[in-house]
Amino acid sequence: MKRSIYILFTFLSVSFVFAQTSDVSDFKVIQDSIVVVNNDPLRPSKAAFYSAILPGLGQIYNKDYWKVPLVYAAIGTSTYFYIHNNNEYNRYRDAYKRRLAGFNDDEFQGDKYLDNQRLIDAQKFFQRNRDLSMLITVGFYILNIVEANVAAHLKQFNVSENLSLNTDWYRDDLNNGNNLGLTLKYKF
Repeated sequence: MKRSIYILFTFLSVSFVFAQTSDVSDFKVIQDSIVVVNNDPLRPSKAAFYSAILPGLGQIYNKDYWKVPLVYAAIGTSTYFYIHNNNEYNRYRDAYKRRLAGFNDDEFQGDKYLDNQRLIDAQKFFQRNRDLSMLITVGFYILNIVEANVAAHLKQFNVSENLSLNTDWYRDDLNNGNNLGLTLKYKF
């Protein structure tokens, strides 16, 4: 008896399995609301490389066009001060060298008389400012590269509507005053 039940159960299960049809039209595919963006993993390194080749090109690659004038203003201003301080340094150095050579016809004779110690002090002042301007120029150049790289990384960051941070202004009825609140919402 047990054997006949076992055979009957096996027969019914095998026939049930073969009776199943897998028709694709019976299944409904529900599309997910999450949009998958294909991230280019080389994008940050490309942006940094482009900014290293030509300042501002990485920002153009990231489509942050408004940052390009800031990059050129920063690098251009510090380069201007480097050139100005270098010219002044050379002017005072040449006058001092001419005085050491025995000539007294430099531009600092007469009305704007400067003795040798003041020429040396002016050289040190403009040399220090020239070197500082060069350091600032290099710093802005490196900052340009780093900013392009970080901006490209942040462009790949997934920001969805499921996470929001909002301020809330409401009226308090108990003490008849206004309250300011901060709300953090996260939807699963």
